[in-house]
Amino acid sequence: MFLELIATFVAGVAGAGAMMLLNRLIGNRLPRWLVPVAAGAAMLAMTISSEYAWFSRTAEAMPDRLEVIETVESRAAYRPWTYVVPYINRYIALDREGVQINTDQPQMRLADLLFYGRWKPTTAVQIMVDCDRNARTYPIDEISGSDALRWQEVGEADTIVASVCKGG
Repeated sequence: MFLELIATFVAGVAGAGAMMLLNRLIGNRLPRWLVPVAAGAAMLAMTISSEYAWFSRTAEAMPDRLEVIETVESRAAYRPWTYVVPYINRYIALDREGVQINTDQPQMRLADLLFYGRWKPTTAVQIMVDCDRNARTYPIDEISGSDALRWQEVGEADTIVASVCKGG
């Protein structure tokens, strides 16, 4: 986050410098207000570029054993360009090599999911999946500390269940 802030300031200085150089090259014919406008436009362009590049930059840096199974696109009124081209600000990755299959009940799987979010710490969650019922649960309820399983039937279209159950 801090490095992106520094990069945004550097882009602003570069934008202002480019406009001042252009103004000098054409004999100081441009209005003075173009320098701060160019700085602001460069900072805005840097911020937008950083937001759109975050997902690909982060996903490429993941180890090979992790597989992106779900993404969440973001749109916001204060970012009107996101209605034209939404950007990904969260995603879920599955530790493909860490999926454990119960030898007594092969339809039961235990897997680790990693939740990535822009400006948020990565969170790891363990999940149990019943491939026959298309259901999932958490082995231990994080809130109450209970180890009683509460299965949630999610259907075949659920990306988490489908990803954990495929290939085994």
